[in-house]
Order: sequence, then structure tokens, then C-alpha cells
Amino acid sequence: MANEFEILEKEELAPGIKRLVISAPLIAEKAKVGQFVILRVDEKGERFPLTLVEWDAKKGTITVIFQEVGVSTKKLGMLKPGDHIKDAVGPLGNPSEIKKYGRVAVIGGGLGTALMYPQVSALKQAGNYVVSILGARTAELLLLERELENLSDELYISTDDGSKGFKGFTSDVLKDLLTKEERFDYVFAVGPVPMMRAVAEVTRPYGIKTVVSLNPIMVDGTGMCGACRVTVGGKTRFACVDGPEFDAHQVDFRELMNRLRIYLEEERRALQLLRNSPK
Repeated sequence: MANEFEILEKEELAPGIKRLVISAPLIAEKAKVGQFVILRVDEKGERFPLTLVEWDAKKGTITVIFQEVGVSTKKLGMLKPGDHIKDAVGPLGNPSEIKKYGRVAVIGGGLGTALMYPQVSALKQAGNYVVSILGARTAELLLLERELENLSDELYISTDDGSKGFKGFTSDVLKDLLTKEERFDYVFAVGPVPMMRAVAEVTRPYGIKTVVSLNPIMVDGTGMCGACRVTVGGKTRFACVDGPEFDAHQVDFRELMNRLRIYLEEERRALQLLRNSPK
């Protein structure tokens, strides 16, 4: 298809955070909540995963939200409507288990809001009472606040610096609700690893089913490279084919955080090379 992987829309949601609508008819036709795509911006680019935020089978489009943190995401952020992405593979990963649980909490921190949005929408459509807890470092980095407010039965906001909503973390908001004898039948969390680990520790004493969507290093997305391996319940799992969603109380978050730090120095050098390259 001549227009496949063409960028149709581009929007800056917050400093360094962008939303793209991309033409990808075959992916849009089969996408489900919780799945992701792997993109490659150009011929020499690396492959990297992004969550599917929205998709429209009739229009043949997918929507992704990303933060410019490394070379590949910065290159993606430089593209304009009308430009094309070299490759997009998907939908990958297992769809979320969406059903009527009862009263649910959906928690998103930082860029995790990108996956929080379709989760809230699907869980609400399944008949759940949805309490959303949205967090970010500062007010200007809060994403999709209006959209989540429209979808949720209740919306709570937290910021690390207190510039909006509760001053603190999303896990603190959840803990406060549970302390006030709020009842939840299911909790879903997505965001930075420390945040997901904190949520798991809050819900553990209550025995609440808690699911997290993991974001390990990923290359091929089909279980072949092994880069995305995580330990869940003492066993090795591959996030791309066994996940990306897992029982939060079984995940070895310490190992996951250590693996995410492996290539920090290489990423720093690559960014420096990009900055110094001719424009």
C-alpha cells in the first residue's frame, strides 16, 4: 500500500511527548486492547515497541503516544505529517483480559497513560465501575486528563511536585482509598517500574487481583531474541509473547529494573552522536 505507515496527524501533548496517527490498515484491522506495535523509523534504525492507544479499522489508522528519550524516539518525533515510517509490525502481544470484574482501579503513571486510556474505555464498556488514578511528575506532563475524566466514574490526579491534585504518587492515592475502605475487585497499573512495584505492594495485603503491563527491552517482538525476558513467579517469561501483562504480585521488579539499565551508557553516547550530526 502506497500510503502504508504514513503519518497522518501529529500533536505535541506535553514537552517532549507526541501523539501520532499512522496509516496501518492491516494492524488496525486486528488490534485489541493491551497490544503493541514495533516500529523502525528508517533503514538504519533500531526496532522499538509502542503501545496501541487507539485504532480505527474503517479508516485503517493506529494511534501511538511516545516520549522523546532516545535516538529512535527523537527521530520519530522529527517526522511530520506526510512522512513515512520504514516499518511497523503488529499487533503484537496478548490482548488484555477485559471482562466485568465489578469495581476496578486503573492506574497510569507518566507515559503509561497511553495504555491506561484504552483499558479504561474497554473496562467501562464491559460494565465495570472504573476509578482512574492518573499521575505524572508535574501538571504539564499529565496526559489525556480530559479524555479519562469523560470515560471514568471517578478520576484522581497525583503529581510528584503537587502542582495539581494530590502531592505524591499514584500508589499513595490507591493506598488512601483502600484505607478508607474503598473496595476494588481488580487493579490494573502501567507506568514506570517503581510505580508498578509500589502498586503491587499496596494491593498485596488485600489480595486484590492486580495486573501490570511490563516494558522491558524488546527487539523482535516474536519471542526469538530473548531480550524481553522477565521473571514471573520464579519462571522466565518473554514479555512480547507471554505478556505484556502479568500478575503484579508474581513479577520480579528488581530484576526488571536492573535489565532496563543495561544500555544506559550506549544510549547516552548514541544521543550525543545524534546531537552532533549535521542537520
